[in-house]
Amino acid sequence: MKKNKINVKAVMAILLFGGFLSLFNETILNVALSKLMAEMGVTATTIQWLSTGYVLIVAIMVPTSAFLINTFTTKNLYLGAMTFFFAGTILAVFAINFPMLLAARMVQAIGTGLLAPIMINSALAINPREKHGFVMGLCTCVVLVGPSLGPIVSGIVLQFFSWRSLFIMLIPLTLLCIGGGAVYLTETVELTKPKIDYLSILLSSIGFALIVYGMSIIGSATSIINIAIFVAGILSLAFFCKRQLSLKQPMLDIRAFRKPYFALGAILVIIMQMVQFSMNIVLPMLFENGLNLSSLSSALILFPAVLICSIMTTVSGKIYDKIGGKSIIPLGLLIMFIFLLVLSRIQPSTSIIAIAIINTLVYLGISLAWSPDQSNALKQLEAENQTHGVAIINTFIQLGSALGTPLFVGLMTTGQNNYLKYAASPNEPGTKLHSLYNGFSHSITVAAIIIAIAFIFSLTLRIKLKNHK
Repeated sequence: MKKNKINVKAVMAILLFGGFLSLFNETILNVALSKLMAEMGVTATTIQWLSTGYVLIVAIMVPTSAFLINTFTTKNLYLGAMTFFFAGTILAVFAINFPMLLAARMVQAIGTGLLAPIMINSALAINPREKHGFVMGLCTCVVLVGPSLGPIVSGIVLQFFSWRSLFIMLIPLTLLCIGGGAVYLTETVELTKPKIDYLSILLSSIGFALIVYGMSIIGSATSIINIAIFVAGILSLAFFCKRQLSLKQPMLDIRAFRKPYFALGAILVIIMQMVQFSMNIVLPMLFENGLNLSSLSSALILFPAVLICSIMTTVSGKIYDKIGGKSIIPLGLLIMFIFLLVLSRIQPSTSIIAIAIINTLVYLGISLAWSPDQSNALKQLEAENQTHGVAIINTFIQLGSALGTPLFVGLMTTGQNNYLKYAASPNEPGTKLHSLYNGFSHSITVAAIIIAIAFIFSLTLRIKLKNHK
């Protein structure tokens, strides 16, 4: 592969925009669910499948991405993923009922599950190693900003048009990606053509799907059913891991975890994703249920944090390229811990502006640690194992999203119910408001403790990096 024949700027633009579009689409229906419930005559539990089904398919596709990237050229795989995304978008525009719309979202998700790994692997492959921190900063900016912008843009669009317009606006943008990919993309990753192992694909798909599904139905199913689903998912993944270790060409090379600081980096990714993804759910719950704000207003209040994060992820990537991760990763986690602790102490009297500023400072910490952590984890691996490392990191991001939401929303609900249980007048509006803030405090305090533990573990990076630049 001759890199001098690659138009790096054009390829980067196509990869980043395609990745952004797919992740932006992931949350585009969040503020339209109520309207869809009424129009399609389904319950809240049923309509949530538009999100749950989407995440399930993404969770299935991401672990297979390493195999597919090593089997098909970047152009063919990118165009194939964008074609699935485009087909799902067209199907959604013409959906006349809930099953058809759900099917459309799941077809879109096939493309989404591949586009982020393609983006990261190809971006790293066409740029020199000394720029990998900055490149990962750009990629992680897309991963963080795309889903955060979805509700804001869709909230504005839905003020004037129907939910179908959300998918109509994606059509020309998707065609632009397909056209650009056809013209500029070429082979960026050396193909090894691994032998396909259908049993590995089956075990991986069942395992990740059951775990993600199990997390999504916590609170809406009996404990026995939840436990059974988790046990089945864990057993499937255990057999998957055992099989990978016995194959000469594994679908996903989990031997990467033998590198202690790759394993640490992957764990830090899942912890940070649990917290940052859940913040976009529990804070709007506080705004909407406690302050009676609209979904759009809540999203706009959170936007400054997204803006700061998008700028600082690229800055932190450049800092990583210069000084490594031994200082910036712990610093980011420390900032997260401090301001999560501050956020956990807010009261009904705390102004919205103060909450927005504190949340922005939490995201400053996230942006300092997020990209350098992933860069540092992937740096531990040989070049030929990068595709597997990226697949593992992206799988952990999906698991972080799936684990964090029920954990922190559940903690918030528990704290709220416990407050009402011992309140003298549980039905008073003021009491209910204080119970909501008590639940929020309970949830964010636990988040701060988890990040504090992550900070302590991140200090061990200083030991490892004595032998690095």
